[in-house]
Amino acid sequence: MTQTPTQPSNHPASDRPASDHIDAMLHEHRVIEPSDDFRAQARVTREDYERRYRQSLDDPDTFWSGVAGELHWFTPWTQVLDWQPPHAQWFVGGQTNIAFNALDRNVARGLGGKTAIIWEAEDGEVRTYTYAQLLREVKKAANALRDLGVQYGDRVTLYLPLTPEAAIAMLA
Repeated sequence: MTQTPTQPSNHPASDRPASDHIDAMLHEHRVIEPSDDFRAQARVTREDYERRYRQSLDDPDTFWSGVAGELHWFTPWTQVLDWQPPHAQWFVGGQTNIAFNALDRNVARGLGGKTAIIWEAEDGEVRTYTYAQLLREVKKAANALRDLGVQYGDRVTLYLPLTPEAAIAMLA
């Protein structure tokens, strides 16, 4: 039997009228405050967050300059944003390296023994990497890419499952 839109179906969604938008199924209005202990360890206070949020709207160059200033830059930028619609260039003239900021810098700051990645597989296998271990694996992967002939400026496509090796390869 062919089903028409007005006939009922075993599929629960078919009983609903067609719609051009998605309705929210849950409207949550509770505010769950953090404990005093958690709040005391927070890197950003509520007041600081609100001040920084306001600054991000009122003075975005200063805000983003402050955020980027938390990173190591091999060459400082000369301009935060060059906006020539539809093209945007951020941190013009600056040179940084995200892998260096994520790994080398943390190891140099004495955080090499701290956990950088905790990975758990569906079967329950768990692997952890400290910053120092992760840096060592990234360097090995980078050397392997170099041995394959990959050079600065080359583009490499990765197709990997969500495992630590994917993060290692991307950082390499």
